[in-house]
Amino acid sequence: MSADAMSAPLPPPPAYRLSKRMSRMKTSAVREILKIAERPDILSFAGGLPAPELFPVDAIAKAFEQTFAREGRPALQYSTTEGFAPLREWIASHLARKGQHVHADQVLITSGSQQGLDLVGKVLLDPGDLVVVEDPSYLAALQTFGGYEVDFATVRSDDAGMDTDDLAALLKKRVPKLLYVIPNFQNPKGTTLSLERRKALVRLAQEHRFIILEDDPYGELRFKGVHLPSLASMDDQGVVLSLSTFSKTLAPGLRLGWVTGPRPLLKSLTIAKQATDLHTATLAQRATALLLETFDYAGHIQALMPVYSERATAMLAALEAHMPKGTKWTRPDGGMFLWVELPQGLDAATLLPRAVEQKVAFVPGAPFFANDQKPQFMRLNYSNRPPDLINEGMRRLGSVISDAL
Repeated sequence: MSADAMSAPLPPPPAYRLSKRMSRMKTSAVREILKIAERPDILSFAGGLPAPELFPVDAIAKAFEQTFAREGRPALQYSTTEGFAPLREWIASHLARKGQHVHADQVLITSGSQQGLDLVGKVLLDPGDLVVVEDPSYLAALQTFGGYEVDFATVRSDDAGMDTDDLAALLKKRVPKLLYVIPNFQNPKGTTLSLERRKALVRLAQEHRFIILEDDPYGELRFKGVHLPSLASMDDQGVVLSLSTFSKTLAPGLRLGWVTGPRPLLKSLTIAKQATDLHTATLAQRATALLLETFDYAGHIQALMPVYSERATAMLAALEAHMPKGTKWTRPDGGMFLWVELPQGLDAATLLPRAVEQKVAFVPGAPFFANDQKPQFMRLNYSNRPPDLINEGMRRLGSVISDAL
């Protein structure tokens, strides 16, 4: 190659023609700031992170070692799309103990419950379909369904969860194809759908023939009050699909979740998953199934609850001590989050850079709203920090908010 050729300017990159749906999947300044917030010197309450010191590391390591010793080659081989049969059977039995009676062939193993959201979107949603969500709702679900070019309708929520009277009024105008709800310790608010509203929601779905997608990653994490029955356990007409995961109870790095529901829908979801990734990691499935044979799963969750309760209590006390007058927040009975409303209509996103300067971080609330974004909210995660650091973080955050008033 000649020197002239080597010094010639490179041609411009090709004009990549992306799909129209990518226009609905945008990055944001908030995400860029939150990357900075991952620095170890910053007290971040932004992530949806379980406490890593509570992961059953030794038990999981032993299960992987035993899996290699007993069935190393099958564990490294391709497998069925539906998932490892003993793991599906364990999940079905576990759900039955909680009142949700499904057969193992109604359980599809997914690569985290996030994949379940995407598979449901792929199978059910066409451009222009109506999806009903709580206001606010889980950000990643809004991103996932938005990628399928749907329309969103929002329903008010309060301390008792989704307002089913507001939903009933909406249904007089238009019936959705899908309704998405997090009934237990909702992300981002931390609130729980009341028993009365659970019954009303299932009844409305049965009357109007739309599908409920019940997303329940946090239901096991109740540290106050009594467990409420799942929406799926109340459904006898096949209108509820249910998602859950081991990410919040065992460890998110396993990337193991599941979908349960009516067999015809599970068949379509399985076909969609086969086209997406063939199957979830065989090794993780087999090792987790082996772990659950001997591991005291219920005892492990019971051991988590005093820790999460203490951290939630610490955050509530710290908010009380350090937030300026007019600040409001939710009081969760479980899960990992609470929701803060700032005084005088302050914009949480504009406060985030100042907070990061003071070495504390949170998630601004606006992206959790499907339609009319409300800037005065923020989400805080309490599960990932001990009480002393929670108090210090809220002291820093309270100072930032007070200085902005």
